[in-house]
Amino acid sequence: MTPDLIILSDTIHTMDGVPHKEPVQAVAISGGLIAAVGSRHDATHWQQADTRVVDLGNATLTPGLVDCHIHPVFGLDLTIGIELAGAATLEEVLHLLQAEAAHFRAEAANDGGWLRGWGLNPNAFGTVPLHRSVLDRVTGDQPAFIRLFDGHSALANSRALELAGIHGRFDFDQASEVVCDADGVPTGLLLEAAAMELVQRHIPQESFAQRKARLGELLRDFARSGLTGGHIMDHSEESAALFQALEAEGELPLRLRSAPWCMPGSGEATWKELARSIGTGGRRWSVEAIKLFVDGTVDNGTAWLYEPDVHGQSTAPFWPRPEEYSAAVRYFAARGIPTATHAIGDAGVDHVLEALESLRHEVPADVLRGTVHRIEHLETVPDELVARFQGAGVVASMQPTHCTHYSLADHSDNWSTRLGPERADRAWRCRDLRDVGVTLGIGSDWPIAPFEPLPIIADAQLRRRSGNPDQQPIAPSQALTALQALEGYTSHAAKAAGLWDVSGSITVGKRADFTAFELDPLTTAPDEFAASSVLGTFVDGEIQFMLERLA
Repeated sequence: MTPDLIILSDTIHTMDGVPHKEPVQAVAISGGLIAAVGSRHDATHWQQADTRVVDLGNATLTPGLVDCHIHPVFGLDLTIGIELAGAATLEEVLHLLQAEAAHFRAEAANDGGWLRGWGLNPNAFGTVPLHRSVLDRVTGDQPAFIRLFDGHSALANSRALELAGIHGRFDFDQASEVVCDADGVPTGLLLEAAAMELVQRHIPQESFAQRKARLGELLRDFARSGLTGGHIMDHSEESAALFQALEAEGELPLRLRSAPWCMPGSGEATWKELARSIGTGGRRWSVEAIKLFVDGTVDNGTAWLYEPDVHGQSTAPFWPRPEEYSAAVRYFAARGIPTATHAIGDAGVDHVLEALESLRHEVPADVLRGTVHRIEHLETVPDELVARFQGAGVVASMQPTHCTHYSLADHSDNWSTRLGPERADRAWRCRDLRDVGVTLGIGSDWPIAPFEPLPIIADAQLRRRSGNPDQQPIAPSQALTALQALEGYTSHAAKAAGLWDVSGSITVGKRADFTAFELDPLTTAPDEFAASSVLGTFVDGEIQFMLERLA
């Protein structure tokens, strides 16, 4: 063995599930793969004249953290304009929008004068309806398009609706809606992608160079936060072009695994084209799965529930004919193509499980065993659905900060109020799924929630926002252990992508992807860990980020 690099660290968590006779404190890397694992003493025998040694001292090294649900390219569209995520009241929302509108007028912005915003939490509106008139107060004749935090809805003002030619209801192939009042007049609230696209197509677009620069900086931010990989839950021709352009300038700072969308209204011709994209990519990015949606969100009334929410909403699937969703899943599964389905409500999760369970009778066993199928989000589910996960062999992919950032223990938030106490008490059942043996990948769903993994790992244990000890935990029985939370970003993240044989643990022969921490994620109090530093990241044994004092 002639290692290219040896990494030394006082604490190394291999995450391989194998007990080691003595503490692992050294890893050797050769050709981008792990060549040896052992003690500091062992490392003295591995080192050759041209071997680089990085000694992290009393740091903690783990397999590289992987976010199991992100939208870096799609998120470029969702994060244009003023961020409203921190606005807790309607007055704060209006103040931020008024300041942004004044700035645009003063700067004579060259984007056509559109006022943009994102991350709007409907809880800030209190009892005030989400209506274009609220925006009209501060925008006047300036068109405005504001994305809500869930990524599935937006609020447009009167001028934006006029420019888009929206004067009444629309019919869509998917469960989208231009919300109208009793007289059929649009309120400005647009639910789901097809409805939002009616306005978005009229908004001037950024140049390719601008988007490439923004994406490059975002990916570097991901690496600085501790991420070495991400499961991207969208893909497009633009995504491919952006990744190719960035790789032409150098390596991406993390691995990216993409899943293009399969939408209602599509048929076998479209599915065939999607299937052909599987395996395409570059050096550190590739298309590896298909993303589907079976419902929307609780917050905007487009989830699929057994029983309506308190407003009589969330009763319909995203696919108007859900049997067509099931047919799409069968098409991809029969070809050994992994799927990931957005399913938030209990009826939605039920239907996805039923579709995946039926594959046992329709897909050859060897094909089915070698293909990972996932459900994303699953925000409210009863006991019987949790139990079915294990038998179906389905992976769960969840985002702890959706719970800790957007719901409250007293059920006074919009999500909980819509569902009522019984269903709100079944919120984000991370621990129950782990306890029945389900693989649980963890992620952020950026830009729906912040991407920094350390606070997410902490929130998964606390069931409240880290750094807020006075906040009451939400369904505390669903708290993960420190090990389970870390597994969600390492070993279980690898299993959720069908990559356990090549990544997810510090094991000889696997990829040399690592994250180095200032504090030990398994022994440090969650609040303290959330506020601590990431010291560095490695991909293919190459440093992607390192604090200056260690470089």
